[in-house]
Amino acid sequence: MRTDTTSATAAIFAANRAQGAVAFDVHQVEGITRRRHLHESGSLRVRFPSPEAEGLSAVFVNTAGGVAGGDRFDIEIATGEGSRLAVTTAAAEKVYRAAGPPSQLNIALKLGAGSHLAWLPQETILFDRAQVSRRIDIDLAQSASLLLCEIVVFGRSAMGERMLSGQFVDRWRLRRGGRLVFAETVRLDGDIGEKLRQPAIAKGGVAVGTALMVPGDEALVERIRGLSESFGGEVGISCWNGFAMARFCAQDAAKLRTDMMAVLGCASGAALPRLWLN
Repeated sequence: MRTDTTSATAAIFAANRAQGAVAFDVHQVEGITRRRHLHESGSLRVRFPSPEAEGLSAVFVNTAGGVAGGDRFDIEIATGEGSRLAVTTAAAEKVYRAAGPPSQLNIALKLGAGSHLAWLPQETILFDRAQVSRRIDIDLAQSASLLLCEIVVFGRSAMGERMLSGQFVDRWRLRRGGRLVFAETVRLDGDIGEKLRQPAIAKGGVAVGTALMVPGDEALVERIRGLSESFGGEVGISCWNGFAMARFCAQDAAKLRTDMMAVLGCASGAALPRLWLN
C-alpha cells in the first residue's frame, strides 16, 4: 500500500510540473535579420518586437509565472551567417523552493559565420530552498561574435529574504571553431547562506554575475577597467583564448545590475534591450 501511495504521489507531482521548450533560428535577408523556423511548446514562449535597424530582437516569456522544483525548460537558438540577434526576458526569472527534484534549464546557442548574438536575460532570483540545474552550451563559428550575461540573485533582499539553503549547479561549455575554449561548472549546495559569507566565495554578497564577450582582447579589458571608479560592487575582468570575461559580486543586486549595464555598454556600444531600462 505504501508503495502504491508513493507511486501515485510521484505521478501527480510529475503531471503538475511545468515544461517548456523554444527552438528557433534566424537568417539574413537583404541585409536584415529575419526569423526562419520557430517551435514552441509548454509554458515557454518567445516574442519578436518590431525590428530595429538590421537586427532582430527576441523576448522570452514564461507563462508558468516562475520555475518550481521538477520543472524543465529547453532553449535552442541558431543564428545564420551575417545575422544579428538580441535576446532578453520579459522580467526577472524566479526559481521557487523545491521539495523534490531540481528544476532544469538547458540553453544551446549556435552562431554561424559572421553572425552576432547578444544573450541578455534579466536576473535569475533563487528563493530559499530552491534547487536548480542550468546548462549553457555555446557553439560559435570562428568569425561569430557573442555578448552574453547572466545574473543570479540569492534571495529577495528588498523583501528581507535571503537564500539560506538549496542547490545551484551551473554548467557552461563554450566552443569556438569546433574547439572547446572554456568549460566551467559552479556548484553551491547545502548551507548556501553560510557559504556566500565566506571571503573566497562571495564575502557576504547576495548577487553574482558573469559577462562573456567574444571576441575579447586586452584593449577591451583596459576599457572596462577604466570604469572601475564607478562600480558599486566587485568586478574582475580578464581575457584568454580570444574572449573576455567579467565576474561580478555585490551585496546589493541593484548595484550589480548597474555594474553589468556599464560593462555591457562598454563592450558593445549598442543600446541594451528596452526591458532592461524599465
